[in-house]
Amino acid sequence: MIRDKADYLRRVDEAADYLRSELKDSGIPEVLVVLGSGLGPLTDNCEILKSIPYSDIPNFPVSTAPGHDGLLILGRLSGSCVLMMKGRFHYYEGYDLSEVTFYVRVMGRLGVKTILLTNAAGGIDDVTKPPYFVAIEDHISFGCESVLRGPNIDEFGPRFPDQSFVYDREYLDILSSCAEDLDIPLRRGIYAYSKGPQYETPAEIRALKLMGASCVGMSTVPEAIAASHMGIRVVCFSCVTNMAAGLSGGQLTEEEVLVNAGKASDESCRLTTEFIRRITNSKGA
Repeated sequence: MIRDKADYLRRVDEAADYLRSELKDSGIPEVLVVLGSGLGPLTDNCEILKSIPYSDIPNFPVSTAPGHDGLLILGRLSGSCVLMMKGRFHYYEGYDLSEVTFYVRVMGRLGVKTILLTNAAGGIDDVTKPPYFVAIEDHISFGCESVLRGPNIDEFGPRFPDQSFVYDREYLDILSSCAEDLDIPLRRGIYAYSKGPQYETPAEIRALKLMGASCVGMSTVPEAIAASHMGIRVVCFSCVTNMAAGLSGGQLTEEEVLVNAGKASDESCRLTTEFIRRITNSKGA
């Protein structure tokens, strides 16, 4: 939770000023892609113009989750320059939500207009089974602390932001069209956010299923709320890497998630690349 508004804004602007200086020769892209599990290889398919370790960015947290390299990459993808976060921050790592979403605030102050969030998730409903992709159209985060708790920073957004359109409807249509044209299995659904690091209980999964959730995971929602609060357009898809607790008859393991995310990596990268190509070639990007 933010306690000192002036200090937090100062730290955000210090990081943004550093990146502005580092990226001045190539210009600041308006699109950021957050590379969730399985999307790391995307950087192998683009021209890398600059790679900045998180540890070099003033006030930036350092990711400790497996498979998260901790690099901000400026690359040319589908002919357009984009920023890519190779590693994110999670509440379960011990970070405060103001730290989890620190990079979102920095990107907003830097001038980023669109954020594509990706993640690995557990499937909940009867249709969404691995390997499958879900374009997130809404989320459930009951019982989780709000990233907006505490004093509001007016430079970021309003005190009481509407949550009806956190996930951009136009971008949802484009993402669905990309998947259809690429023959990648994708449906729209609701993402349930869990704080972790323990997986959800079977009882919790049954409750989430009754509420209409399609998949569940431990990231994304705080970032989406923070981005929407700043007026950044948000689009998100989940790669369903396992069935949630109580639905498969077996125990959930981190290894299963990483293995299945790797198997779906090619489709994740193709979907992301095509989506970036379409939005950067349109006036709406």
